[in-house]
Amino acid sequence: MAKAAVLVVDDDDDTRRYLAALLKSLGYDVDGVGSGEEALAHLAARPTPDLMLLDLLLPQMSGLDFLAQARTRHPEVPVVVLSTEAQIKAVVDAVRRGAAQYVTKPFADAELERVVEAALEDRHRRREAPVVATPMPRRDSDLVSSNPAILKIKGIARQVADTDAPVLLLGESGVGKEVLARYVHSQSRRSRQPFVKVNCAALPEDLLESELFGYERGAFSGANRDKPGMFELADKGTILLDEIGEMTPHLQAKLLHVLQDGEFTRLGGRQRVRVDARVVASTNVRLEEAVSSGRFREDLYFRLNVIRIDIPPLRERRDDIPRLCAHFLRTYALRYHRPMRELPTELQEAFLRAQWPGNVRELENAVRRFVILPDVEMALSYLRPGELDAEGPVDLPAARSIEVASAPRHQDASLREVAAQAAEDAEQKMVQRALSQTRWNRKEAAGLLQISYKALLNKLKKWELDERALLPEPASSAVVNG
Repeated sequence: MAKAAVLVVDDDDDTRRYLAALLKSLGYDVDGVGSGEEALAHLAARPTPDLMLLDLLLPQMSGLDFLAQARTRHPEVPVVVLSTEAQIKAVVDAVRRGAAQYVTKPFADAELERVVEAALEDRHRRREAPVVATPMPRRDSDLVSSNPAILKIKGIARQVADTDAPVLLLGESGVGKEVLARYVHSQSRRSRQPFVKVNCAALPEDLLESELFGYERGAFSGANRDKPGMFELADKGTILLDEIGEMTPHLQAKLLHVLQDGEFTRLGGRQRVRVDARVVASTNVRLEEAVSSGRFREDLYFRLNVIRIDIPPLRERRDDIPRLCAHFLRTYALRYHRPMRELPTELQEAFLRAQWPGNVRELENAVRRFVILPDVEMALSYLRPGELDAEGPVDLPAARSIEVASAPRHQDASLREVAAQAAEDAEQKMVQRALSQTRWNRKEAAGLLQISYKALLNKLKKWELDERALLPEPASSAVVNG
């Protein structure tokens, strides 16, 4: 069997020689070059390598620029990035541009060996996959949004899904961190494998440790059989470490070893267990402050903070409220076998002005309550005192604003299409009203709608709206009373 070929791109002679000697001792065929330009010439003149090790700090052509060209010319070749802790932003860029893995300098020989093996194994799996294989499901409907910030986040999630880099999701409670974690999993090659969620705040330290890493028979009183942990159950899949900011220092240290080495020991065990689980972590804790105060390990923070996604609260993306309401109305009407109905205007206006400290989760519960008990006064009573903003966003018009029961435009339209069209109509009505109130001042209208100016222009272009759409109807067509 032919040796796997590795190309090392590093401008430091000592590092390049060290990497070449180490990789050759592991059975690889190694070539080394000192710049991006030399690497491109090597790729053009020599057989394509099976793997590249790339230092990000290169003279003239940067490591990121070389990565972009290499991925364009040889997308099948995995690239492992070599970086320092100070280059974390560059590492994030590299992963977004297609780097398969990264290793932080200084690194242990065993760590580099593990990363190289994992990258080559992944390439082998992709190469061996049948050409006629059925594509893995890619569900976009899980993230219901038309907000530019969320759409940008969604794009980043798709870009990083097929890498194995850890993802750190930050945001207030209820903004949708778990939904986004599941979306990353569903978009990845691991989507047919398990998605395992662990709430780090729900269990005391000793129980959480056994939940994460499992235990051997006899490890403690009552342990009468072996029990695999959540990391083992998530092997080849994804594990979500929810509320990781609440994890104790002892478990933080053990988690760090799992991220570094891909292995751990069960409680009461001696044999090391190897796992291949993609780690996604989420928290509403400000981790930088936790690191500064010593409550969270700095080295673990750097390990997790490769792909960081900050999810904005619902009050900063109110343009999503109509779409989310339509989605939840449809979902819970079907679940509870209730009739499809529109959200009353008074409730719509209250929802649009509410601060939603519980974010999307709180909005979902409010809509679910209304579906079960369609009483407007009761629904309004659940909104917390002082929660409504008197200077809130522009109101929705009374007619067909958040409506699921409106007639489909085609007789065979699905419920999903009806809900999507209702949300689209609601957005368009909101935009038209805002523009009317501001006499077509698009910047003021964007401020009223609490969206960016560019997002408003995109909507107007999509709907082909101009000032003529807001002109009053001729008098001859108006309805005159008396």
